[in-house]
Amino acid sequence: MRPTLRPTLLCATLAMALLSGCANLAPTYQRPDAPVANNWPQTATANTSDAPASAGAPANHAAAAEAPLAVVADQLGWSDFIADDRLRQVVALSLANNRDLRVAALNIDKARAQYRVQDAARYPVISVSGGSTRTHSAGSTSSDATATVGLTSYELDFFGKAKNLSEEALQSYLNLAETKRSTQISLVAEVATAWLTLAADQARLALAQETLASQRQTYELQQASHDLGGTSGLTLSQTQSTVESARVDVATYQTQVAQDRNALTLLVGAAVPVSLLPDASAGAPDAANASVLVGVTGDLPSSVLQRRPDVLAAEHTLKSANADIGVARAAFFPSITLTASAGTASSALSGLFAAGSGAWTFAPAISLPIFNAGSNQATLDAAKITQQIQVATYEKTIQTAFQEVADALAARAVMADKLAAQQSLVAATDRSFQLSTAMQRNGGASYLDVLDSQRSLYTAQQTAITLRLAEQTNRVTLYKVLGGGADAASAPLQASKQ
Repeated sequence: MRPTLRPTLLCATLAMALLSGCANLAPTYQRPDAPVANNWPQTATANTSDAPASAGAPANHAAAAEAPLAVVADQLGWSDFIADDRLRQVVALSLANNRDLRVAALNIDKARAQYRVQDAARYPVISVSGGSTRTHSAGSTSSDATATVGLTSYELDFFGKAKNLSEEALQSYLNLAETKRSTQISLVAEVATAWLTLAADQARLALAQETLASQRQTYELQQASHDLGGTSGLTLSQTQSTVESARVDVATYQTQVAQDRNALTLLVGAAVPVSLLPDASAGAPDAANASVLVGVTGDLPSSVLQRRPDVLAAEHTLKSANADIGVARAAFFPSITLTASAGTASSALSGLFAAGSGAWTFAPAISLPIFNAGSNQATLDAAKITQQIQVATYEKTIQTAFQEVADALAARAVMADKLAAQQSLVAATDRSFQLSTAMQRNGGASYLDVLDSQRSLYTAQQTAITLRLAEQTNRVTLYKVLGGGADAASAPLQASKQ
């Protein structure tokens, strides 16, 4: 008849499950109140009613600047926000290949593994062991065989130490997950901004090249007139100076366009196909979907900031510090560990499972801190101070986020007015240039007047390009600072890793 082993190990394990985690000494977590106003400051609304009818901004840009900002912007997928198909594909390519994003994802995997390791410490490790020993001494030989199941030095979590260590690791993992989401939002915004900047610099280059061609043509006419004695040397020199100035601008923007492409390639993490670059001949691209930006008003609640990934990451760090206080408090209380085993033992391997061969051990141990020169108290004090630091960090993160949104809203409030005014200025300087040119040909104005009006037109056109870029990047900035554009899975796009 086989022996029935005493259920000591089973009973001990059940007792540990019931007794562990009886108390949690970590303070109850409460989210700090956001140290910002409930709404953003009211900003002046753009007013273009006084602009000349013929000088309004292009319809798509004016409408975009007046479009309101959606409360759901922080929940909208980036592929729904980006309107240009080429830019969507470039962003998808960056999400597949950007190395910073890869590092962030790998850090999450590492933190997840570390959390599993720490969480496993809450449970007993049960192992099976067996062995056989033969000993010869003083002319006699003895044998000893054992087979046991047991656990070694398992600490009962009466005061929540292991639970809080597990919670600390979990919050660190969640912090990195939000950090990765924040990295992804920033990447989408940076790629969109770099792509739009490239488009703007291509437009500036095209304008400079057009101006250079016009200046060269004018110079050739002035040269021919000078050869015939109709134009002074001063006028010819002035004409040549405008040609050289235009050549400098062309070279400058050629360099800038090349650098913009290099910057975009670095962000994407792979070569960007030419077919996905902005078309310089098509004008300013309408890359960001303004129709999803509904409600640019101070009525947008600032509570949406608490869903921003950087704010959530700061909160997870605060929760981790909260759990660390529980770990420090548990150090003041006794530590109880258990070592237990149950199995069989016999002097012969053949009798290992025979009747009467049962064997068991149960060895509890307790350790109570009596004197450690104030080390435990200092550790607790440090944990409490760290928690206070994280509260301040969390509050500062919200304040920074509030300022970023407020600044973007303030810039957007007058964007339509600025665009309309600049288009009016372009139209006015263009008329001035055409009139001065006609008058100069008829002898009613000097060539210096023509040069001044042409420079004014060129400057106004360059500024118009800058403002259109600012309007587009403002859309991207608003979307970023509201915490949107993070979920690449909202509309998955295929992009192979390089």
